[in-house]
Amino acid sequence: MKNRLKPVFTALLYFLFLQASTGQDQSDMTDFLRKKFTDYCKSVPREELYVQTDRYDYISGEEMWFSTFLFDRKENSISSANSITYFEILNSENRPVVQKRIRMTAGFGSGQALLPDSLRSGVYMIRAYTNYMRNFLPGNCFMKEIKILNALNPPAAVTYKSADQELTVSKDLDGIAEIKQRFDVSGISVTADGKNPDLLEIKINADDRYRSVNGNNCYLFIQTRGNINRVSRERLSAGNTVISVPKSALLEGINQVTIFDSKGRPAAESYYFTPKKQSSSVKINSEDSFNIRSKISFEIDINDVVAKVNKASGVSVSVAPVINVKSSEGIIDYMVFASEFGIIPSILSAGGKISDLPAETVDNMLTGIRSNWIDWTKIISGGFTGINFRPESNYHYLSGKLISKSSQLPDSGKYVFMSLPGKAAGFQYAKTDRNGNFTFSLINDERVNDLIIQPADAGKSSTVKIESSFSENYLTPGKTTVTVFDEALRSRFSKLSTNYQVNRIYSLTSLGRQMAPVITPVKRTRFYGKPDIGLVMADYIKLPVMQEVFFELLPGTSLKSKRSVYEITVADPLTNRVFDDPPGLLIDGVIINDPALIANIDPEIVERIDVVKEKYYVGDYLFYGLINVVTRAGDFSSVQLPAYAVRVPYRVAEPGWSFTSPDYSTDEKKSSRIPDFRNTLYWNPSVKPEKDGKARVEFWSSDQASDYVINVQGTGADGKPVSVSKIISVKK
Repeated sequence: MKNRLKPVFTALLYFLFLQASTGQDQSDMTDFLRKKFTDYCKSVPREELYVQTDRYDYISGEEMWFSTFLFDRKENSISSANSITYFEILNSENRPVVQKRIRMTAGFGSGQALLPDSLRSGVYMIRAYTNYMRNFLPGNCFMKEIKILNALNPPAAVTYKSADQELTVSKDLDGIAEIKQRFDVSGISVTADGKNPDLLEIKINADDRYRSVNGNNCYLFIQTRGNINRVSRERLSAGNTVISVPKSALLEGINQVTIFDSKGRPAAESYYFTPKKQSSSVKINSEDSFNIRSKISFEIDINDVVAKVNKASGVSVSVAPVINVKSSEGIIDYMVFASEFGIIPSILSAGGKISDLPAETVDNMLTGIRSNWIDWTKIISGGFTGINFRPESNYHYLSGKLISKSSQLPDSGKYVFMSLPGKAAGFQYAKTDRNGNFTFSLINDERVNDLIIQPADAGKSSTVKIESSFSENYLTPGKTTVTVFDEALRSRFSKLSTNYQVNRIYSLTSLGRQMAPVITPVKRTRFYGKPDIGLVMADYIKLPVMQEVFFELLPGTSLKSKRSVYEITVADPLTNRVFDDPPGLLIDGVIINDPALIANIDPEIVERIDVVKEKYYVGDYLFYGLINVVTRAGDFSSVQLPAYAVRVPYRVAEPGWSFTSPDYSTDEKKSSRIPDFRNTLYWNPSVKPEKDGKARVEFWSSDQASDYVINVQGTGADGKPVSVSKIISVKK
């Protein structure tokens, strides 16, 4: 019922805002539209991810190397945010075969993924997104197809269905498809004609009825990636009304031209592409030919329009045989369409560059597209709903659900505890919402967290279920059937397969050492700070049972038993009266509900006992004193985990590994009889320029004579995307 009411509610808001806007003076309509648009883009900013991989074709069992770039869509530059990339490889049935969380610092991250050797030959989809981008899935994510062949079981042929993007990108570049009417307004249409080298001519065709109803007026709104180029009131004339807009006033990228009627309702739209006004000077300086097992060195000049080098500068570099690399769009062309307009047109993914295409072809590509970010119904109504997933700037959010065992329904309004066992106790609590959901926050680092999650009320029979942080909102398989791994493609893969099997025989791998953490893990401290009593057991004589420890060494506390039932109390230090409610009890920082667990611990294994005598608040949750028994092991192994609790080893972000390759700097190494048939010759996810704006790369060629492509993707000194490639030859 809730989902059915959402469209009705949004439509009602839209109607009310239209009524409010109708009452305005028409001279204020441009300000009204401008403010609504600006408020929307601030409330619903757009993130875009780009993933560069070392290759596009792989063998099952190989390592895939990749880097991720997070962009601010509005600024079209690298984001300054620290975040997490959710990286997935999906099979043809939308089932993940690889899932990784990769930490990004200032918009950049890198990682590697071992492709299981059990993978069948076929076409797989790389999918990547941030937690914030989950609000707009399945559309708002990076997607790229790769091919994987199982060398031990190569197929005769593989047929699959391509992903249905659920978008209207035109794939017919030979003819202009009919533009579908998106708005509930008839009698008006608009086209954007860019044939004039200096002016974009906006041609509006409005019939007599439309002009009569709207007093011969309309409003023109032009925006690019959330940036306003122009908002103006225009006078309609009989036949075509032509409005000339200087192209110099348009931002580079896809310009959305929208016509509004006199009441502020969107009536018609068109799109126009403005190419980059100044091409980047990024280039690769290298020789064209090298010998096998020889040093390859080159410079990447990325000192472009901004004559300085800063933290935003950096590129990923891959070098692989040309036969193994499918030509694909670079980061610059990807950011033109990005996920805002869905799948990259096939002419680009097949190796074309948008800057090299005729204007007519580009116009055809824009026919029928639609932004899945700029939604005028939501913009005018102010209905910015559905933002459920927060950006993970400094923390990763671990979510779950509390379910009643008896009814199997969500248990709402209940407290849930998360403890991090250790000698420095970590603790958080959460309260379930009406759907039984709860969320905890973890620092974005690469260590493995030992988490124990449990309901606060142990007497109530509830089950804790930890939710996956990866989205299960997928695009549906499309209707287009494609056959891959035909004879020509199997021939392409034969060398890849041979190289891989040789590497396996000699146990050769590109996986080097684990790199130092991106950030130094924060040293944990006790969540309750300095206790009122910090009893170190080694400072006192050994006592046989915990009851004597409490009686002799912990004043203001009591551990008593009555008919085999234990009770632990703490006295208020101000009144010396025992609190009416029991204190919070912990072992190794883990909340427990049964005092007998503490009573039955052998004092010999206890290292320390911390006592907080006063009422203690953690957020809004109140403890009537705290007693934490810390064992020598400090890992909550001395007692059995309660049945109602869940213990989860959890790593927020995967650690990074270095790419390694042979070094032939000496005659002895060069004459080694161990074969070198790397499928990826070189990979470096983050090459930084020096003060002169040039990045320098050195590595050694292999035994494989072939043409290789140097593929460079990243950001220049101004944080804008840069892309360049060059083919070199390695000869015997």
